[in-house]
Amino acid sequence: MESDKELNYHLFLHKDEDFKRTNIKSEFSRYNDIKYGNVEKVKESIEYIKKNFYKGKGTLSDNLLHNNIYHLVIAVGVVSRICIDAGMSQEESYTLSDIYIRRADQCKNPQDVIDLSCEMQLDYATRMHNLRKTPAISYHIRNSIDYIYDHLHLPLTMEQVAENENLNPSYFSKLFVKETGITAKAFIIDAKMKTAKNMLLYSEGTLFNIAMALGFSSQSAFSAAFKKHTGITPGEFRNRENYKDILLSDKEH
Repeated sequence: MESDKELNYHLFLHKDEDFKRTNIKSEFSRYNDIKYGNVEKVKESIEYIKKNFYKGKGTLSDNLLHNNIYHLVIAVGVVSRICIDAGMSQEESYTLSDIYIRRADQCKNPQDVIDLSCEMQLDYATRMHNLRKTPAISYHIRNSIDYIYDHLHLPLTMEQVAENENLNPSYFSKLFVKETGITAKAFIIDAKMKTAKNMLLYSEGTLFNIAMALGFSSQSAFSAAFKKHTGITPGEFRNRENYKDILLSDKEH
């Protein structure tokens, strides 16, 4: 294999320099604290991470900023997937992962990436903590939530989602409210608006393109729905940097 020579060389260097990687059991112990929403444990780990970020980590780039970004990408990749396995919706977890990777890409110095990595872990842990406090959601409703996020580009209705689950619309409507606390129609709008916020802040798409991407009949229809939902226009939201904090603190239903 072409990598054998390089692999053996680096293994020799690690042995010569007495380099020891972080024990995988210790690493996954920290990931499990995130997975199970143990916020206090994660906070304790963060204090250690900030002081020992490079300990036990390989060098992924000679450029320290790039090195830290690559490590964040690896970490959020693992965290997002274990949180999905523990019950977080696939769309929420992967979208949150995308947000942190894009934010890392905007960082100007290595320490900013370390701080962002810690913020990411606490964010996921907090969301998992809140998720575990809510009653379990049935297969039909969780599947419906994934279906909604997979079809945000369409003008979805509650009846269409119910039909996808082969459920009577009236029964489905009552079940959805019982398990999520809001109507399916409200959930669809909420999901579109949260996705719109992400697109407004982290893409350069025009308002028209965003409207079309989210299944609205026109830019004006999108703008009206956005203002009704948030109290401000899409343009105002995009131009106000402090709304990034609102996006990251949004709770998925």
